[in-house]
Amino acid sequence: MSHRRRAALALGSLVAAPVLAASLLATPALAAEPTGLWQTPTRSGQVEIFKCGASLCGRLLSSEGLKADPNLKDVNNSNAGLRARALKGLTILTGFSGGPKEWSGGSIYNAEDGKTYSGTITLDGDDTLKLRGCVVVPLCKTQVWTRLR
Repeated sequence: MSHRRRAALALGSLVAAPVLAASLLATPALAAEPTGLWQTPTRSGQVEIFKCGASLCGRLLSSEGLKADPNLKDVNNSNAGLRARALKGLTILTGFSGGPKEWSGGSIYNAEDGKTYSGTITLDGDDTLKLRGCVVVPLCKTQVWTRLR
């Protein structure tokens, strides 16, 4: 290989390396996803958010009540036929779609009052989630959840 050819290859490598590095730095990072285990602000609740088809769902894994009695039932459900179902593992978030930062169109089941509310999920950074439930807008309440894993 001639001296000129080696010099041209070396120069090409010197130019290509910074261009490659700049393109890697310019690539946007993947947005955080809300899937994982979350701590609720009330009653030491822990909810696992997972993908269910094209949507997001969430199931209740733990709470103060479940720690005291793992066999707690859904006794406050407005549908009497569902009152015998177990609270542990109960899907309480269903049908949320969207992303990458906000998911809407979902339902939030509140086992304390046995009612279901419309809701949105908004990621506020990698480890903070805002869950907003509404009877009807503007009658809404927002909780801030913290990622456990």
